[in-house]
Amino acid sequence: MSNFLHLRQRRSRRTFGIGSLRENLSGVDRLLMASVSALLILGSLLVWAATRSWFASQNLDPQYYLKRHLVNIVIGGLLAYGTTLIDYRMIRAYTPFLWGFSVLGLIFVLLPGVGSTVNGAKSWIGLPGGFQLQPAELAKIAVVAGMAMLLSEIRDIDSLPSHSDVVKALAVALIPMGLIMLQPDLGEALIISSIVIGIIAVSGAPSRWVVGLLLVGLLTGFVAVKAGVIHQYQVKRLQSFVDPNADPQQSGYQLRQSRITIGSGGVLGRGLFNGPQTNGRFVPEQQTDFIFTVAGEELGFVGSGFILFCFFIFFYRAFLIARRTSDPFGRLVCVGVIAWFAFQTFENIGMTMGLMPMTGVPLPFMSYGGSSMFANMIALGLLQNVHIRSR
Repeated sequence: MSNFLHLRQRRSRRTFGIGSLRENLSGVDRLLMASVSALLILGSLLVWAATRSWFASQNLDPQYYLKRHLVNIVIGGLLAYGTTLIDYRMIRAYTPFLWGFSVLGLIFVLLPGVGSTVNGAKSWIGLPGGFQLQPAELAKIAVVAGMAMLLSEIRDIDSLPSHSDVVKALAVALIPMGLIMLQPDLGEALIISSIVIGIIAVSGAPSRWVVGLLLVGLLTGFVAVKAGVIHQYQVKRLQSFVDPNADPQQSGYQLRQSRITIGSGGVLGRGLFNGPQTNGRFVPEQQTDFIFTVAGEELGFVGSGFILFCFFIFFYRAFLIARRTSDPFGRLVCVGVIAWFAFQTFENIGMTMGLMPMTGVPLPFMSYGGSSMFANMIALGLLQNVHIRSR
């Protein structure tokens, strides 16, 4: 009898995530962790390479950005581990509070005298120590969990989502999207759109919803441009995608320099810290949205290909986790994370090469930025959480 009670207690600790550090870490997907670790290490080196030369020339600390980036990784790692401690099925119960908190953050950043404007978007809240918080990054997690919660409740009773269920799930995403567009931040809104389409596509909802949402998105974008809802700097970014000479001093210049920087690396690259374009700071925002240009110049085709391989491993393992779990909520959470990272990765790398319009989204796990890193690591924690509880 005592052995039976002891076994029940051990199982209870695992279910609610109160086990030891060794028990939690032993159950993680090691290949997924290896791919993310490689991206974090490479990202740290590229952020350092993009900033050290200019800071040294100004008699400033060459490791300034590197140190802050490493701090962001450490905090993000703690958030990822904390996310794995509580059974993701328990997190489901707190999803409404998470969603409400994220909406309040998006409202708060829009208040006069609160949010700060960066690159034309009022998306940031200043914090002590020179740090900034971007509520839109955390809103993506809330949208993933909120839509998964609503649509999985229907699957729990062996039924497919009805039209009214899909409308409720869309409301969970449209409210944060509307607030994000008021900032305005087109890139984050597009990422949430990809999350919406990905989750609805695998939820069992009628397929015409996916087709309809894609058509509505295209029509809304066209009307927004014509009606002047999208700000002028965003219109110029879209024009530069079609014609790099449309805005030669701003977005057009950035796109041309980005292409030159990536192309100059050749097969093996110029060598880490030896890129003339990078050291000359010819590409604006290179440590954030255009971090892939540093890889293209200094690591070349081989190094850039290795980065793409690491992302492939990440998506492959995330897909397997989603496929293996029998819990509808866990599967939809994984699909939401996959859709989020897949679109953001393709958009970021695509815009540096002129294959996608510039929207100002960072490269997951690699670009400098605290809010983005925190959101990415929490999403990683969710994937590992589902993997641990599904074994």
